[in-house]
Amino acid sequence: MSHDAPSRPLIGITTSDDKSQIAWLFDWFAVWRHGGRPQRLSPSRPWPGHLDGLIVGGGDDIQTHLYGGEVQLDVRVDPQRDELELELLESFIPRNTPVLGICRGAQLINVHLGGTLDPDIYTTHEGLKRRRTVLPRKTVDIVGDSRLHRILGVSWCRINSLHHQAVQRAGRGIEIVARDRDGLVQGIESRDHDFLIGVQWHPEWLIFNRPQQRLIRALVEAAGRSRHQ
Repeated sequence: MSHDAPSRPLIGITTSDDKSQIAWLFDWFAVWRHGGRPQRLSPSRPWPGHLDGLIVGGGDDIQTHLYGGEVQLDVRVDPQRDELELELLESFIPRNTPVLGICRGAQLINVHLGGTLDPDIYTTHEGLKRRRTVLPRKTVDIVGDSRLHRILGVSWCRINSLHHQAVQRAGRGIEIVARDRDGLVQGIESRDHDFLIGVQWHPEWLIFNRPQQRLIRALVEAAGRSRHQ
């Protein structure tokens, strides 16, 4: 793939308006290094009518009314961002645009397709050890012959963990393809689309981890293919 900017597939990456510049640089670099052209999307930034690929990024909790959950009083939400991302999924999933959901993004894909979330894993899973780290300290098992398994090239991997919510009931056409050793959902994918995958961890922070970089590369390459169809 040529790495001249105009020839790179355009990859939209959703963020909050106030995401730190350092965190955005990790997003930007993750896509650019694998041949994509990153475009930041947030509530105050108008999004282009065309994208070759979409990454729904990490961030605040999703509003509980969107999946019938109980209101959590001590969490941050971003209603405008929820609205933006749901509009993007509504627009680009039917076009079979490659989509990768990261952390909150995986949860939002599931909610968009009618699934539910566990609003606080530490409330519903007694004795669960609190692991909040950008370092790969948690072990995840991946379902054999899933798309995620084929992309990562491993049956288990070590991941980071920055979430307190998780996918509960899978949405329409969604298969659960990865769980951690506590049984929490860590990876989902769609049976009905060529590339609609969500992971509960942050591959963009694991810049020296080959399986995680394969995931982002696969999204960029799928975007490149869909662009030329």
